[in-house]
Amino acid sequence: MIWDTANPVRLEIDGVGLEGRCFGPPPTDAPTIVMLHEGLGCVALFRDFPQKVAEATGHGVFVYSRRGYGTSDPVELPRPLDYMTREAVDVLPKVLEAIGFRSGVLLGHSDGASIAALYLGNIQDHRVRGLILIAPHFFTEPGQLASIAKAKEAFEAGDLKERMAKYHDDPEGAFRGWNDAWLDPGFAEWNIAYAIDYIRVPVLALQGADDEYGTLAQIDALDALYSPLDKVIVPGAGHAPFFDKPGETLAEITEYVARLDRIEAATVEVA
Repeated sequence: MIWDTANPVRLEIDGVGLEGRCFGPPPTDAPTIVMLHEGLGCVALFRDFPQKVAEATGHGVFVYSRRGYGTSDPVELPRPLDYMTREAVDVLPKVLEAIGFRSGVLLGHSDGASIAALYLGNIQDHRVRGLILIAPHFFTEPGQLASIAKAKEAFEAGDLKERMAKYHDDPEGAFRGWNDAWLDPGFAEWNIAYAIDYIRVPVLALQGADDEYGTLAQIDALDALYSPLDKVIVPGAGHAPFFDKPGETLAEITEYVARLDRIEAATVEVA
């Protein structure tokens, strides 16, 4: 088991080095919340959010940078158009094993939320007892693709590459791996809504009311769930409500996790 709250950790997954950070108690002492970043994110770009989640919930929190992001090993380009499914099926299970995951929650943002949903949509894992999906993507939308095209302009002609270089060892690979896949003509038909049918744990879905990367149709797709669903639309927030409205977002997450803890602790009396 790798768990060190004082220093960054390094995972070796199929010969690929991934950076990670641990917060709060280890999996042997408490449930673990595994956080999955957005398409241009990494460990550092979650800022102090993982620490706040650990402190508010009393759970351990683990966050890692996927290949090509942060200080993780560089990615081979182009990424396959099913890169999120591959991450969910081929990489995430090995990350959970490496940290000694015993029980807990997957918390994903944007691409990370899609990966979290795809994990339970493809793998039966009774250790995962809840999903927190922040601004998930289940299918492409014209407005979403237009915003991604604008990001390309900002990277090529603006200062986005320079800003990304503060957080990513390979900002070109991090950006191209995400942007080129989403803007590939073949990606227009991308749809992972099938995964929703296989999720059997309570889900908390949050989306900013002003999200520029997806309409409310994305979390409305979760209405097809067979398990309990809490949908929260955060007023005044964009694609990252935990930055735009940190207090409200953290409160929703904390209450959801506390509810799972109560369910876990409840005993059933047999007459």
